Amino acid sequence: MTEPNYTLIGAAQTRAARPLWMLEELGLSYTHVPVKPHAPDVTEHYPSGKVPVLLVDGEPISDSTAIIQYLADAHGRFTAPAGTIERARQDSLLHCLLDEFDAVLWTGARHSFILPEDKRVGAVKDSLRWEFSRNQARLVARMGDAEFVAGDEFTIADIVLTHCLIWAKAAKFEITEPQLLAYFDRLKQRPALRRALSKPNA
Repeated sequence: MTEPNYTLIGAAQTRAARPLWMLEELGLSYTHVPVKPHAPDVTEHYPSGKVPVLLVDGEPISDSTAIIQYLADAHGRFTAPAGTIERARQDSLLHCLLDEFDAVLWTGARHSFILPEDKRVGAVKDSLRWEFSRNQARLVARMGDAEFVAGDEFTIADIVLTHCLIWAKAAKFEITEPQLLAYFDRLKQRPALRRALSKPNA
């Protein structure tokens, strides 16, 4: 079976880091187009201008989580099989991370530099930092003693969580749980992540 032709659009400093990491973990060949959101290379395939976009033999897939789930399913790695209880639990955890980590950080970013200045509410970030800390405690309780966020195996949920922790450090949202700090230190050492983060920015 011929491997699809993959082109990943989006600079490594954005959520494109997630599919870049996934492509590197899978050892796949791909072309990287390191552009910012709303660049013509993006809007040609996704009118909202958001990155990343993955072209699969020219067909676009948008949203970083949808892309890494597609790649996991297509190549049979780093995911539980669709239609299983294990997959339902993985999906539940993934949606929790998107809601309680990604969305909190994204709201902070919007009120820092994305929204028009007259629409930003800087004080909201104090509330968001409190929420982020509370959500960490809940996640650690859910993880238990597992090596990875969803258990004993590395999955796409680890890509989302680790990227959120990278984002949190850059945005000065404190990682307050020692277990999560230790997890973060381990995951940062993965060679595939290091390769992904070394890719060009816009």
